[in-house]
Amino acid sequence: MPATEREKEAFALATTVSAMGVRGWVCAYVPVAGEPGSTAMLDALRGGGARVLVPVTGPPGPLSWAEYTGADATRRARYGLLEPTGAVLPPATITRADLILVPALAVDLRGVRLGRGAGYYDRTLPAARPDARLVAVVRDDELVDRLPEEPHDLRMGWALTPRGGLRRLGDDYPGE
Repeated sequence: MPATEREKEAFALATTVSAMGVRGWVCAYVPVAGEPGSTAMLDALRGGGARVLVPVTGPPGPLSWAEYTGADATRRARYGLLEPTGAVLPPATITRADLILVPALAVDLRGVRLGRGAGYYDRTLPAARPDARLVAVVRDDELVDRLPEEPHDLRMGWALTPRGGLRRLGDDYPGE
C-alpha cells in the first residue's frame, strides 16, 4: 500500500477515535508492520483526555501494559513492536479500560477476529471488563462476512475501519 494511502487511513482512524470522546482509560496498540493506523490515533485519544495503555510483550501469556505518553517515549521491542519506555504494568491493568482497540488481520460481521497467531490477545482479552468496548481495527477490505472460529476466540463488538468508521458487529448486526 502506498505511503500516501496509509497516511489517509491513519488520519481517518485518528479522526474517528477523536470523535468518540473517550475520556477514561483506553488499551490500544502502536501500529507497526503495515497495521492500520499510526501514533496519530493514540495522540488523538490522549488529546481528547484519554489515558492510553499499549501492550508490552514478554513470554507467551497475557500482555503487560505501559502508558503511552507520545511517540518519542517508545523503543523497539520484541516482534518489531514499539513499546513505551515507562513503567511496565501487569496484565490485570486491562480492567481499567473502557475501550480496547485491538489490531487484526481481519474481523467478520459476527465479531470473530483473525490475529497474527501468537495468541497474546487471546490470553489477554478474557480479563477485560464485561462492559469494555472491544474494537478490532482493520482496513475496510479486512471486514469480511465470515472467518473460521476457534473455541477460545473472544468476539469483538465493533470494527473500526478508515472509510467505514466505527461499526457494531455481532449476530444481531448482519451486513449492511
